[in-house]
Amino acid sequence: MDDHSNEIFSAVLEIRDLLQLIAKPAIAARDKKSREELRKVVGNSKPKAKAVLLMNGNRAQADIRRESGMQASNLSTLVRQLAERKLLSGDGKKPKLSIAIPANFFEGGASDE
Repeated sequence: MDDHSNEIFSAVLEIRDLLQLIAKPAIAARDKKSREELRKVVGNSKPKAKAVLLMNGNRAQADIRRESGMQASNLSTLVRQLAERKLLSGDGKKPKLSIAIPANFFEGGASDE
C-alpha cells in the first residue's frame, strides 16, 4: 500500500475503535438477557469460562478442548447447551458466540459494559 492508503486505513481503524467504545453500553443493554443466560450455563466453572472465551468461530471443538482443559464430553454438552439457548452462531463444529463479551466477562464483579 502507498502512504495515502496507509493513512486512510489507519483513520478507518481509529474510527472503528471509537465507535466500538461508544457502542459498548448499547451492546451490553441489547445483549443483557443473553449474557445472563450465558452466565447461568457457565456458572463458576473456570474451564467452561475459558472454553467460551475461545469460541470465536476459528477453533474446532478439539482445539477448544485442548486449550481450555475440558473433557470432550463436557465441551460437547456445553456447546449443546449454548446452541439450545441460541448463544452460538453457525454449526457446533467451530462454535462462535452470537454475542460479544469482554475478556473479563466471567471475572468476579466484572460489569457487562
